[in-house]
Amino acid sequence: MTTRFTKNGHQASPSFNVLLTGGRAPVTLDLARMLHRAGHRVYIAESAGRHLCRLSSTVERCFIVPSPRHETENYLFEMEGLVQAWQIDLLIPMCEEVFYIAQGAGRLGDHCRVLVSSLEQLHELHHKYDFIQLAASLGLSVPDTRLINSRQEWMELQAVLEMEGEWVWKPVYSRFAARVRMPISSTTAFNGAGPDQKAYADKMKQHRLQYDPPGDEEISAASPWVAQAYVAGPMLCTYSVAYEGHIVAHTTYESRYRTGSVGASVYFEHVEHEGVYKWVSQFVQATGFSGQIGFDFIETEDGHLYAIECNPRATSGIHLFHHGDELVQALIAPDKLVKEGTVVIPKLGSKAMLMLPMLGSGLQQLLQPGSLRAWMTAWRGTRDVVYLRHDAKPWFEQFAVVLSAWRLARKHKLSLTEALTHDIEWNGEQR
Repeated sequence: MTTRFTKNGHQASPSFNVLLTGGRAPVTLDLARMLHRAGHRVYIAESAGRHLCRLSSTVERCFIVPSPRHETENYLFEMEGLVQAWQIDLLIPMCEEVFYIAQGAGRLGDHCRVLVSSLEQLHELHHKYDFIQLAASLGLSVPDTRLINSRQEWMELQAVLEMEGEWVWKPVYSRFAARVRMPISSTTAFNGAGPDQKAYADKMKQHRLQYDPPGDEEISAASPWVAQAYVAGPMLCTYSVAYEGHIVAHTTYESRYRTGSVGASVYFEHVEHEGVYKWVSQFVQATGFSGQIGFDFIETEDGHLYAIECNPRATSGIHLFHHGDELVQALIAPDKLVKEGTVVIPKLGSKAMLMLPMLGSGLQQLLQPGSLRAWMTAWRGTRDVVYLRHDAKPWFEQFAVVLSAWRLARKHKLSLTEALTHDIEWNGEQR
C-alpha cells in the first residue's frame, strides 16, 4: 500500500496492489478497470493463456499460473509467490478459483488480505442441496428440493414426482445451467415470450417430461444431482459484497436475455426489489458471510420469492457498478462502510450487456413474435461490458478466448460453456 497526494498537496486515499484471479471473465475485466480508475495497481493471475485481461491497459502485469483444478498445490505455491513478490495488499478471487484460494487462505493470508470465506462455508453454499437445506433452516423461502445419489434413486424418485408437478433436474455441482433438465413448459418463459408462446406453454403444461437418468459415471454420492420443484415466473439475480454478516454493496437484476433458454444471462439491468434485498440481508446476517455472493430467485405471479441457487463468488451484477469507486471501497474497506451504515447500490436503471452473446439472443427473438421490439429496446443505449474506447484490445481478445475454448471443447468432448471453466471449476474436491 502506498499513499497518494492530490495536486494541491492533500493526502488522497491510499493506493493498493490488488491481485485478481479469473482474467478470462468479463466481471474481472470490469473490476480491473474500476480499480484502475480509483488509483489502484491491478495484477491478474490466470491459468488460461488467452484471456480478456491479458491486453488491458488497466492491468499492470498478468501472470500465467497452473490450473487450480488440476494442479492445486502448484497453483497455491505460485499464488503465494506472486503475493510476496509483488507486495499484494488484497487478493480477490473472481471465479471458482475461490474454492482453491480458500484451501490455501491460511498461507496466503499471512502476506495479504484475502477476500474469501472458509472452504466449509463456501462448499455449503455452492452445493445446490446443502444450500437449500441451510436456507430452509433459517426460515427463508426455497422450493422443495430432493437429493439424488444414484441412478436407482433417480428412477425411484421420478416415479413418485411425476404425479406431483413439474421438476427441474440438475447436478449439485454445476454452473451456467450446464446439464440442467427443464420441463418443456418452462422453456417459453425465457427471452420475452409473447402471446403465442404463452398459449404453447399452457398447452405443454398438460404433459410431463420423462428424463433418462444420467449414467452411473455421472451420478453418485460424490457427484449427486437434485430434483427441484419447478417454480414458474421471471428470474431475478443478485450480486452482493458482505463483511462479517453485513451487506456493503448490493444489486438485484433481471435475467431477461440468456444464452439458450436456460443459460447464463447476457443482459443486466438493476432493479429495486425490497423483498430480494431483505432475503439476502437475512441470509448474510444469519451466516456471518464475508466476501462476494450472488443468488438466483424466481418470483411468482403473486409476488412470492423462491431462492433456487447460490453462487459464493463474483456474479455479473458487478457490471452494474460500472463507474464504481463506491464498489471499490466496498471491496477494499468494507469495515468502514459497516461503521457508516452505508450500502453501495447502483443507480436505478443502470444496465449492461455482453454484446456478442446478446446478438445471439436477438436471433432467438426472430422466432418469437412480438419479442424483437422489446429486445431492440433493451439493446439501445446499453453498454457492452467488454468494449471500452480507451481500452479496446480486450474486445478483440474475446474471439481468441472463444476459439481456444472451442478447441478444448472438441478435444475433451465438452460443451463450449464447460470448456470455458474446465481448468478452474470446483466439484467438491479436497474438502
